[in-house]
Amino acid sequence: MAGRVLLQFFHWYYPAGGTLWDEVAGKAAELAEMGITDLWLPPAYKGAAGGYSVGYDTYDLFDLGEFDQKGTVPTKYGDRGALENACNTLAGHGIGAIHDVVFNHKIGADEKEQVKVRRADPKDRTKIEDEAFGALAYTRFTFPGRQGQYSEFIWTQKCFSGVDHIEEPDEKGVFRLVNEYGAGEWNDEVDDENGNYDYLIGANVELRNRAVSEELKYWGRWFSEQIPVAGFRLDAAKHIPAWFFRDWIAHMRETVKADMFVVAEYWHPEIDALKAYLELVDRQLMLFDVGLHYRFHDAAAAGSAFDMRTIFDGTLVAAVPDHAVTLVANHDTQPLQSLEAVVEPWFKPLAYALILMREQGVPSVFYADLYGTQYRDKGSDGEEYDIDMPKIECLPALIRARQRFANGAETILFDDPHCLAVIRHGTQAASGSVTVLTNGEETAKAVDLGSGHANARFCDFLGHRTDMVVTDDDGRAAFPVNGGSVCVWVREDSL
Repeated sequence: MAGRVLLQFFHWYYPAGGTLWDEVAGKAAELAEMGITDLWLPPAYKGAAGGYSVGYDTYDLFDLGEFDQKGTVPTKYGDRGALENACNTLAGHGIGAIHDVVFNHKIGADEKEQVKVRRADPKDRTKIEDEAFGALAYTRFTFPGRQGQYSEFIWTQKCFSGVDHIEEPDEKGVFRLVNEYGAGEWNDEVDDENGNYDYLIGANVELRNRAVSEELKYWGRWFSEQIPVAGFRLDAAKHIPAWFFRDWIAHMRETVKADMFVVAEYWHPEIDALKAYLELVDRQLMLFDVGLHYRFHDAAAAGSAFDMRTIFDGTLVAAVPDHAVTLVANHDTQPLQSLEAVVEPWFKPLAYALILMREQGVPSVFYADLYGTQYRDKGSDGEEYDIDMPKIECLPALIRARQRFANGAETILFDDPHCLAVIRHGTQAASGSVTVLTNGEETAKAVDLGSGHANARFCDFLGHRTDMVVTDDDGRAAFPVNGGSVCVWVREDSL
């Protein structure tokens, strides 16, 4: 996957109004020129919040902004025609569309049903009361606006394993639906947080119901026939049994696209948990490198006190690089969101350099870092906050640098607690680079490039420094970097 760059083309607070698909189409050419190879798009289908839904409150997978449901025809991002145009435009510029999909739950049922439930302890879901009782639950999805077009499947209580709200009696909590699936227990091969993390939110999809799993396979085939699909980002993998994704991905690769790119959101900072999950899914997918994100967060907060030699300790890209999608931030980690773990702006150029200029891992770039954003929302303390996420000025140049100069064998110099160097030695057909970064004061890194670079002139592709570095007769030189900054040194004759 050399040279691949994934761009998450949305953030949690992207404005409503149906403009995102049009923005995708409008920016496709410049993104291709910049070096973006794949665009991670938000959920394309109708959510329970209609035109305001970010997309993770799944209502109707088959409504791509085409039917009058939940108070709107378009989704937050636009209508079906705009979605088709966006994905076709991406494909025309050689950019793969990576679609976000949420299979874990459904929200916004059309009707209530009489059900039987057993209370579960929200803090330990393995503790389920023996006694079942009757109640009303929002578990019937009929999609009246679609009227059976594309799929006549009706979701009922048999399609779900749990809910978080019942009526008659009116209660909120975690309730295990009583049905013929799982002998009253939750699914296996899920994360063990809260005892068993099968249940997350809303009406929890029961994947042991074969009719449900086959409907989701059918949806995957149908969706891929409607618009170009290069791959999927799978939401909430901690809550979905690994055996389902193992089967679903194999089916999609067999019926749709053999080399389909698939990355799952298994949000766990412990490398052993990620490695164990990869084995459960037969290594059929990639995972976000959660540990690396938190290393970036810690390094940014600690400043020059952080030992940069340890930046890759406990990370997926260090342990299982072929299955790592590396990231600096995403929609869940941005300020005021559920997994908030901000990487301070001063450190983001360093972090992006470390994922973009390295050979290993597929780097993921965040929309808010590329373009910047401002928004206002309540924090967990109930107070309102104005958030300004500035764009990272050198990020477009770093992405271009990856495509032009992150070539050949790699050497990383971990010989200083504050200053690292990533050397790409290039090939006969493509130039290399020397990326130097520091979390301390202005310094220089001594690098031996060999006699093939004797008396060569190097300049900083990012423009952070305007001086020139000239190697000696043996190809040695000291490559400088400003304090708390990064430079990508390339041969002047390669520009």
